[in-house]
Amino acid sequence: MNKAPIVLAVDTPDLKTAVEWVKATQESVSVFKLGLEFFLTFGSDGVKAIKDVTDSDIFLDLKLHDIPHTVSGATKAIAHLAPKFLTVHASGGGAMIRAAVEAAPQTYITGVTILTSLSEEDVHQIGFSANALTSAVGLANLASQSGARAIVCSPLEIAAIRAAVGSQPIIITPGVRPADSTQSDDQVRTMTPAAAIQTGASLVVIGRPITQSWSQGSAAMRERAAQIAADLIS
Repeated sequence: MNKAPIVLAVDTPDLKTAVEWVKATQESVSVFKLGLEFFLTFGSDGVKAIKDVTDSDIFLDLKLHDIPHTVSGATKAIAHLAPKFLTVHASGGGAMIRAAVEAAPQTYITGVTILTSLSEEDVHQIGFSANALTSAVGLANLASQSGARAIVCSPLEIAAIRAAVGSQPIIITPGVRPADSTQSDDQVRTMTPAAAIQTGASLVVIGRPITQSWSQGSAAMRERAAQIAADLIS
């Protein structure tokens, strides 16, 4: 079976477990996302340990946000790991995004728009004058015009952002839940994976709906990943 447009969020404090998750799901998963906690805990060695057991792409979700010079230096410091994707906060501005792009030209610098954990009230409290949709579209445009080749947005902004940035940028969408998932977490603006892809997303980020199957063993986790993948590529 071909790999599905799934980004698996490898969110575990145990490196051995992370490696086993990747081994169990790599036949179905196109990209493995390693977040800030993972990177701060295991560093470059942790990333290399994951790369050693899969040919799927690596997504370093570090959400860099600082002055351009600092972001450039941070990006150069991890460029040797050759991640396919590296996130920066689009709200850091065009100069910051361009600095990251120039520092790692082989990596898809990925602009994060509005976090999926934020409600409309949260967006206004932070200081955005527009609503989440309008703010996300503006940030996506800024990121794309500044050289970012991928965008992160919630499911509810996919259609508007795709219309705004065109067909070229990769849209990566967290906040998706399989229709049979009953769990709740800190993400507010959600959609099913299939609906997100149909709406214009290129890749969907899925974590606990797959990784919670690990409690039943690697075979159960492999089966769950394959089940969700089949729904996306059927």
